[in-house]
Amino acid sequence: MSRIMDTVEEGPEEDLSFQAHDHSDMDMPAGERELVSVPVTPKRVTPPLTPPSHSPTHPASATSPVVPLAVASAGYTGPSSSSLATTPHFSHVQFPQSASHTPTGGATRPSSSYTSPAVPRSPLITSAGAGSKTPRTPWTPRFLSPIGTPVVKAMTNMKSYLEDVGHFTKLNPQDAWLPITESRTGNAYYAAFHNLNAGIGFQGLLLPFAMFSLGWTWGLISLVIAYIWQLYTMWILIRLHEATPGVRYSRYVQLAQAAFGERLGFWLATPPNINLTAGTATTLLIVGGSTLKLFYKIVCGPDCGASPLTTIEWYLVFAMLSIVLAQLPNLNSIVGLSLIGAVTAITYCTMLWILSVSRARPPGVSYNFEEGKSTVAQTFTILNALGIVAFSFRGHNLAMEIQATMPSTMKHPAYVPMWRGAKVANAIVAVCYFPIAVAGYWAYGSMMLSSGILFSVYAFHQEDISRPLMGLLFMLVVIHCLSSFQIYSFSIFDNFEAGYTAKRNRPISKPVRVIFRIFYVFTNFLIGVAFPWLASLTGLLGGLSSAPVTFAYPCFMWLAIKKPKRYSFSWYLNWTLGLLGMAMAAAVTAGGIWSIVDSGLKLHFFKAS
Repeated sequence: MSRIMDTVEEGPEEDLSFQAHDHSDMDMPAGERELVSVPVTPKRVTPPLTPPSHSPTHPASATSPVVPLAVASAGYTGPSSSSLATTPHFSHVQFPQSASHTPTGGATRPSSSYTSPAVPRSPLITSAGAGSKTPRTPWTPRFLSPIGTPVVKAMTNMKSYLEDVGHFTKLNPQDAWLPITESRTGNAYYAAFHNLNAGIGFQGLLLPFAMFSLGWTWGLISLVIAYIWQLYTMWILIRLHEATPGVRYSRYVQLAQAAFGERLGFWLATPPNINLTAGTATTLLIVGGSTLKLFYKIVCGPDCGASPLTTIEWYLVFAMLSIVLAQLPNLNSIVGLSLIGAVTAITYCTMLWILSVSRARPPGVSYNFEEGKSTVAQTFTILNALGIVAFSFRGHNLAMEIQATMPSTMKHPAYVPMWRGAKVANAIVAVCYFPIAVAGYWAYGSMMLSSGILFSVYAFHQEDISRPLMGLLFMLVVIHCLSSFQIYSFSIFDNFEAGYTAKRNRPISKPVRVIFRIFYVFTNFLIGVAFPWLASLTGLLGGLSSAPVTFAYPCFMWLAIKKPKRYSFSWYLNWTLGLLGMAMAAAVTAGGIWSIVDSGLKLHFFKAS
């Protein structure tokens, strides 16, 4: 023993390595066993452990030397101290106590820090609150400590890395430069605000007009079916966001390309997606500008001396306000606007149906379908009404973009907060839409204007509703149009900047970003001036864009990516809904075209009324 200790204290400067002995000598008599040495650092003085308290079972001599801390803390589990104490050569050596003994006076820390990759795992630190032996399995050898082995350390580090990074997600450096994905700090509240801002809008104000063509029974049935259907497809899109391990589909077009192929997915998803983003933004500019004109007329009153602006000039006012708000950098930065838009939308929807049922109905209200129309004309009118219902439940084209703003790991995947927010948003949409459809149809019936319940309230009740209340109603609509314009425009901003950064291989500069967004808003302004009747094409837009994107494509994507078992319930359900969605898109498009021809819509270019 003295020879061993001399080697430890006065050995050469290079590292000492001791060859591990075969443990078969454990069957040898106690006096012939050899001590298995562990690597130690030469000429290093380390403070000894404080000797444990005396116990009857393990008496300790006050003069007994203590094994150096480097040996004691290295997890030495050789022959027991009781057996070696009987050997004359080792009777004076004090061996480390079992794990149940907690050293006093030594450094301590919580046991949870052993699994933290951020805290160094030094053998000089022990757990004060362990109170039990190192956890073992039935197959763990007695001489092996699972906490101290390099394999377990590597596994712990790998587990922590997976929890932090996710499913080995292949991060695209370009995503850090784009407005959709440069900020991934979203949560369930952000998802609810964005979905509400994108889901509720002017298209829901046309539901009473659609109810007149469908009637009480089929109108309510259509609303319920469309609501449940779109909620199911929203769930599909949320679950497909990370359907492929290591990949996040952060845009609707990317998911379509993964499901249908690069070329086919691009051409199937891009045209309706642009129609639902840029087309909706242009329609919002038209509706917002027209509402601003009426707001000025209401507030100014009949005694206003200043001459009002023209409709095109009001479009320009709305465009200038949109340019200012469009300078916010990314999608998460407009969460405040989305919250304001959601609150204003809920408020004016509630005000509209309460004002409709609390005032006297106009004389001559009827709920009977127009007589004298042919069967073909009635059929296409019903299809156009179904297109209005389909277009009312919008926002699915932005579901992937909204979910892309959230962090995602194995422990906390992004679909959990996204689905929570989407459920809350859809519940509020139902609370807003169903009362508007029922109350608006009951209050105005056949006299409902084709422009929706907002302008019907103004036309029939501008005399019996106070000007401040009516002005507040129209101002809430303007504020919501401004906030909704932003969230629908960010998809276009992202597409432009994606092309720019891919070509230049660097982030877009702030001046270029500002110039493009100004150019985009003015392009929408020019389209709104050239085609002021776009807001009247709701049924056609529902068939061309909303029906496939919302009701059909997600079902086919689920079949292509998830590949459910053939002839299973999921297989039948998604094939049925997908085919019905495409058939509905074709029929609703035909109904929208017929409605334009039948109503004699005058396509006045550059003549906004």
